[in-house]
Amino acid sequence: VREAVVSTQSTGDIPVDRKHIADPGMHSIPSCTISPTGKWLACQSMDNKITVFATQKLRVNRKKVFKGHMVAGYACQCNFSPDSAYLVSGDADGRCFIWDWKTTKVYKRFKAHEGVCGGCTWLPHETSKLLTCGWDGKIKLWD
Repeated sequence: VREAVVSTQSTGDIPVDRKHIADPGMHSIPSCTISPTGKWLACQSMDNKITVFATQKLRVNRKKVFKGHMVAGYACQCNFSPDSAYLVSGDADGRCFIWDWKTTKVYKRFKAHEGVCGGCTWLPHETSKLLTCGWDGKIKLWD
């Protein structure tokens, strides 16, 4: 069994089996999240996109690109809904974006925080509710 490690940090002296992606269009990826099914890896890219990789072979799924938010310069977290129907992310302007997984279109966006909205996640047992946190020092629950 071969396992791959994906890291958004330097691994130092730890030997890691890696896949080198030699694409000059790739930007830094400060935040990643895996889908509840384990099939997809969503990566927040500094070019204001969320890029999706298939976890089996770590290949880019070019049909799944989520954009419309502004994250360049910030490590804003992205997350899947518990049923994998939606993808959520904060942005540098304090907004929260929710995309439809199937269409990759923005389903909803709203102002969540003053300043950067750095984290968003669904409650696992109350899936209609979303938590966000921001640089304004607040954690908010949305329904």
